[in-house]
Amino acid sequence: ILPSNIEIIIIVMKYIELVPAANPSNPSIKLIAFIHATIINNVNAMSENLKQTILRFALIFFGIAVMFIIVLVQIAYIQTAEKDKWEKASKQSNASSTRIIPATRGNIYDCQGRLLASSIPQYYLHMDTRVEALHLGGDTLFWQYVDSMAMGFSRIIGDKSTAEYKQMMITAFRSNNQRGKDIRLSSKRISYTQRKEIMQLPLVRRGIYKSGVYTTDLNIRSKPFGSLGSRTIGNIYSVDGKGNAGIEKRFEKELHGVDGKSSRQRVAGHWEYIPIREAENGADVYTTLDANMMDICESSLRKQLHINRADWGCVILMEVETGEIKAMCNLDLGSDGEYYERANHAVTRMEPGSTFKTFAMMAALDDGKVDMDDTVRVWKKGWKYYGSNHIDAHPADTIYTPRQALAVSSNIALARIVTEGYNGSAKKFVHKLERMGIKDSLDYIIPGADQAKLEIPNDTVTISKMAYGYSVELSPLQIAMLYNSIANDGKIVTPMLKKKKKKDGDVIENFHTKVLRNNICSSRTLNDIRACLHDVVWDNDLGTASVYKWQGHIARYKAQSHLVAIAGKTGTAQVFEEGRYWSNRHRMSFVGYFPESDPQYTCICVIHKPHNNGYYDAGMDCGSVVRQIAEKTMAYSNEYVVKGQELIFRKNNK
Repeated sequence: ILPSNIEIIIIVMKYIELVPAANPSNPSIKLIAFIHATIINNVNAMSENLKQTILRFALIFFGIAVMFIIVLVQIAYIQTAEKDKWEKASKQSNASSTRIIPATRGNIYDCQGRLLASSIPQYYLHMDTRVEALHLGGDTLFWQYVDSMAMGFSRIIGDKSTAEYKQMMITAFRSNNQRGKDIRLSSKRISYTQRKEIMQLPLVRRGIYKSGVYTTDLNIRSKPFGSLGSRTIGNIYSVDGKGNAGIEKRFEKELHGVDGKSSRQRVAGHWEYIPIREAENGADVYTTLDANMMDICESSLRKQLHINRADWGCVILMEVETGEIKAMCNLDLGSDGEYYERANHAVTRMEPGSTFKTFAMMAALDDGKVDMDDTVRVWKKGWKYYGSNHIDAHPADTIYTPRQALAVSSNIALARIVTEGYNGSAKKFVHKLERMGIKDSLDYIIPGADQAKLEIPNDTVTISKMAYGYSVELSPLQIAMLYNSIANDGKIVTPMLKKKKKKDGDVIENFHTKVLRNNICSSRTLNDIRACLHDVVWDNDLGTASVYKWQGHIARYKAQSHLVAIAGKTGTAQVFEEGRYWSNRHRMSFVGYFPESDPQYTCICVIHKPHNNGYYDAGMDCGSVVRQIAEKTMAYSNEYVVKGQELIFRKNNK
């Protein structure tokens, strides 16, 4: 009888002890009884040593069974409660054996192929004084080379003296109970050339495991034109090298490329990282921006902002036929009194003020609610509509035609034309503006750009304020796009900042003008509106952007230029802050196109909250900026001849 069968034997014996009692005369029962007696005799005959062996085996078997059950329970626990923990550990283990090969980020160019942004490698310099080699043999390696390394760092980087570098390394070497620590030797970023020179210094050239000196890479984007158009071009995060604003963010996928991967493998007795997937460098993006035009726009805006001491200002210059944006500048007042590129106000919606009157008048003319021969009365004391009193910036008791009303920018006239023409129905007015394309969704290439806000109000009085640019919101870029359609024979085109993409010198994609609407209004309405915008600049008696008179004589020209004819519209809006409108806080603007007879460019200038003793004049301040930009832009981008007293421009395709 084998020990492993002892339990079976006991069970069998208990069974056959019961069977004979059932029928002792049965032959089968007698046989079972015989077997039972034989088993009992054999068991009783076992030696005491065999019994002890069976007992030990039973204990061992029981122990193995318990351990097996514990293993099963632990496996189940790991697969459920600690699943995330071990999956993370697995990923970290895999990550330690692989290394990312960063792709080279593509460049950004202007329309003439001039470099606007490019990646330049820069580094931080570190030293790990815990390296074992530096502490061997009575510290002889460290003390032998500390002077030469300090001298080299000081000479190449130049931000500290030799003594300062030496003291820094000695302090780090003796810290942590003489075990040393890891330090950054310089807070200054070093260039690739400096890094290459440092790596040839004594001891440093023997590698990190001897010297402890190493560098960490930085994702640095260089802009050859400095801050020019910086917010439009955008920036990248230094940690992961991804775009965080502007064109850099919009074209992140194309510019970034595809990172490669290498695996840590043992080769010829030592570990090396072997590429398993090569990096695919990013594409180059060619924009519609023109560096020279950007400089023209920024310098003109900056000069005026210093005069006004305004909080911020922005300028957009775009090509009429194509919608290509040639310049987009944003300047904010800093605490030091200078202006810097910080926020992209050009794509942030705001109440436009009087520049919206053009579209209110266009809607009324196109719907036949008013005719150019009609007249509208205004009053010096204002005009009340459902308890709201509307006043003009140039108060007078007089009668205007629609053309005169827009030239002088009369709030009362526009409010009366719209409310009376649409019978106070804001719904009809808003629907007309929508059909004109005011709310068209645009394919902006600037991330975070706002869409227009034009909603049907619940009250009765709001329609009268919408007529002159309140309770509606558009970004300067949207306003420029709509005025550009007036210059472009009524055709609305999407503003463009992207021109083409190139990779390895080959063009992989070209971008073309996208037409949103072929007509913003009828041809007759368009001609009437153009006549109104002409008078804004050229009517010396009524035009808000024409001239400034002193004692009846012309003292200064606003948007009026004798070098290039401009047509456009001024806008002034009280700023809504802290829950109310402020009578002494204004946002000024002027938007126009030039040359008037054959429009090539549309330009808008916005200046927010001037602080020059409360004086403000949209035509004088913003209009003069657009005038300077127009004169310089036409001189730069055109060839011109003089016939009699007339300047004739011919595009030279610069």
